Amino acid sequence: MRYATLAATLLAGASALAALPAQAAGSLNLICAADVKWCELMESAFEADHDIDVNMVRMSSGEAYARLRAEARNPKSDLWWGGTGDPHLQAAEDNLTQEYKSPLLGEMQPWAVQQADVSKFRTIGVYSGALGWGYNTEIFAKKGLAEPTCWKDLTSEAYRGEIQIANPNSSGTAYNALATLVQLMGEEPAFTYLKELNKNVTQYTKSGSAPVKAAARGETGLGIVFMHDSVAMTVQGFPVKTVAPCEGTGFEVGSMSIVKGARNLDNAKIFYDWAISAPVQSRAAEADSFQLPSNKGATIPPEAPKFDAIKLIDYDFAKYGSTQVRKALLERWDREIGANAN
Repeated sequence: MRYATLAATLLAGASALAALPAQAAGSLNLICAADVKWCELMESAFEADHDIDVNMVRMSSGEAYARLRAEARNPKSDLWWGGTGDPHLQAAEDNLTQEYKSPLLGEMQPWAVQQADVSKFRTIGVYSGALGWGYNTEIFAKKGLAEPTCWKDLTSEAYRGEIQIANPNSSGTAYNALATLVQLMGEEPAFTYLKELNKNVTQYTKSGSAPVKAAARGETGLGIVFMHDSVAMTVQGFPVKTVAPCEGTGFEVGSMSIVKGARNLDNAKIFYDWAISAPVQSRAAEADSFQLPSNKGATIPPEAPKFDAIKLIDYDFAKYGSTQVRKALLERWDREIGANAN
């Protein structure tokens, strides 16, 4: 009886979703914090399926959170799609986003639903990816550098001037790395490690994926990024090899949130439901995006890093996505690392 009721509920939800595009009109102001190629695919695919004009701006996760804070009294954005979950959780805690329970919630992976539960349904997981790095095999071979397989390896003098990582203030990827190291090592040892790593870092980029793109182009030897961003470079034909740290590593739950006070709320909900549907999530590989999708029915790209082969930490999203902890870690990073950056 319960299965029949569930089936009827899902059928009713699907029918409602099918009817929405015909009723919809107007525009949607979208912040996209994924890779620009994926952002552009989402924009064009949604507009092709709906009578809604998307005004999309691409920015990193930290920038997106800052924008929502700046616009809190007069929101100009309707929906924030993509980017690491920590700043999405902070936005939820700061009352910058609003609750929404999609009729497709039952199709989501448990980790995506947990993200929604933690945020009181003010955000939801849309994809997941593990942290690691990618290095340029040609540069390493030319310079006689050994492959770094562990976090501890990256502080070796051999890699002086060979590493890039993003700035955790602007990049969700880099904040995830900061929080990962704190959870893996403890806060004091983690900052000691970051000071040693800083000696080898040539640039703290704004975008989380920029370091491995620089490595792919031969501008640096190695980029600390989410592993799927490194895989994307390999798929595109660059001499980049992806590494999962031997000690263990963190992972992201890329998320989506509706902005509190959204002017185009109905259209934001339409995009939200569309974006977590299996057919849409199955198209990510078209944009060279190889994350693990959150819809259980979506196709997982064969190139996607295999989570069961990666030693993952038990990342505490609630704690490290909280305003107090995130603010304290970023302030300490600014004082002790950013102020002494190369």
